[in-house]
Amino acid sequence: MQDGRLRDYDLAIDQSLRLSSPDFTRSFNLTEEKAELRTRYGSEFGQRCLLARRLIERGVRFIEVSHNLNFVNGTGWDVHNESIKEQHTLIEDLDVSLSTLMMDLESRKMLDRTLIVITGEFGRPPEFDSGGGRGHQGSVFTCVLAGGGLRHRGAYGESDELSKKVAKDPVSVPDFFATIHAALGIDYTKNLYEGDRPVPITDGGKPIAALFS
Repeated sequence: MQDGRLRDYDLAIDQSLRLSSPDFTRSFNLTEEKAELRTRYGSEFGQRCLLARRLIERGVRFIEVSHNLNFVNGTGWDVHNESIKEQHTLIEDLDVSLSTLMMDLESRKMLDRTLIVITGEFGRPPEFDSGGGRGHQGSVFTCVLAGGGLRHRGAYGESDELSKKVAKDPVSVPDFFATIHAALGIDYTKNLYEGDRPVPITDGGKPIAALFS
């Protein structure tokens, strides 16, 4: 029987050859797309969303696209000061590019098999801090799931009127990740192993049942 390490080596070589092939590297040539579509995608972030769609078409299974790498509002999303006045520029930029990505995927019949996840690591409280911005809030914040064959239903879960506490249908971080795993057909109860030490991939999370038909 072939040694597992040799098999893994052969698979890695095969993958590297495919990733360096002329057909795959064409993915990065956005000039192949119609100018009108590139314009609809918008900013530099939007062009990377367009690249993500091209990579999906070529079989790439996981893609991360970070927003606001160029700090279009001066400071980014971490607004602890008066840069919050420019927050609308970030929101508009994100909205234009992501809505175009969703419509583009849908027009190609790819949205139902592509899960889009939009999230940061924390939310923001309703009140302003001493610097004129907003602090960090981990108790209540919003994440977005789109596509992926889920039964989308608008907002799931509710906060109190000040968005400071969960009022209905709480979703923990493990539950959120378990939902993602279930949508992708991954066993969310599975353990990874560091030696003989089991590491649960979702910390015991359970998928949001209402999002699955």
